[in-house]
Formats: sequence, C-alpha cells, structure tokens
Amino acid sequence: MIIRTAPTHELGPDRLRAVREMLDAAFGGGFSGEDWDHALGGVHAWLEDERGVAAHGSVVMRRVLHRGRSYRVGYVEGVGVRPDLRRQGLGGRVMGELERVIDGAYAFGALSASPDGAALYRGRGWRLWAGRVETLSPGGIVRLPEEEDSTYVRSAAGRRLPDPADPLVFDWRDGDVM
Repeated sequence: MIIRTAPTHELGPDRLRAVREMLDAAFGGGFSGEDWDHALGGVHAWLEDERGVAAHGSVVMRRVLHRGRSYRVGYVEGVGVRPDLRRQGLGGRVMGELERVIDGAYAFGALSASPDGAALYRGRGWRLWAGRVETLSPGGIVRLPEEEDSTYVRSAAGRRLPDPADPLVFDWRDGDVM
C-alpha cells in the first residue's frame, strides 16, 4: 500500500466519504459529526487497498497560548485503521507522514489519545503533557482536567516543547475541545 497525503480540498467528495465511512467503522460508530469536522481543513495521510481506505489521519492547525505567546500547533485528528487491518503498522505509517507535516510547518504537535491509541503515540516519542490543559472558551479560560491524562505533545524538528509549569491554552471549537 502506498501512503498518500493531500489537503482536504484535494480529496474530493468520494474519497472524503470513504474516509468518513472507514473512521465510523474504526471507532465502532463513535466518530461524531463534530469529530469529522475537526479532522477537516488540514493535511490528510491515508492508505488504500483493494477494499478502499485502510488507514487515515489528519493534522490541522490550532492556536495554543503558552506563557503569553500564541503558537501554531499541528493537531492530529481522525487517526484510525480499518478493523480488519489493525496491528500491522498502518497507523504508524500514517503518523510518520503527519509528523513530517508537523516538523515542516508547526512549532510542535499535539493530540488527544484514547486509552487504546496511546501506545501508538508513546511508541513514536509523543509525551504525555505534564501540565494543565485549558481552553479559551467564549466565557474565558476554562481548565480541562479531564484532558490532562490524554493530551500528548511532540517536539517538531528538534524544537523545544513548552514548559509544563504553565498551561497549554487551546483555541475553542464546537464539540470536544480536544
């Protein structure tokens, strides 16, 4: 299988529909419309076989405030592997391409991992964020303690990660902020 990358607008309606269907299967029907919306607008990496989309992930830009500075962060979304192809390295191949995008375009990478997905990210050098996680909501800054055990970060191209002594304040979005 050849890995492909493209921005959302180049995927076209048929491939986008196929990606969405695969993610619905990969998440057992738990991939919401808001989850899908969060995965759009950036760069997608995917693999296909004779049955269609086998694995997918995307990286989108998010703004993160830290110590008075606004960072452009590559936020990983929509990583999934078709259930019949799991544990064959496809998720790692997708992540390799997304990490390449992060290294070339962002200050650092971030993602929110499920308990099932965390091992993939840890094995690739992603680190659990050791500080507070917050969001700049319409009502002001709100702490997200439920995200503090699932938010992972990765240095982009050897750059230093922010200091966990101060929070990461993510931009607001509808649905799950993280």
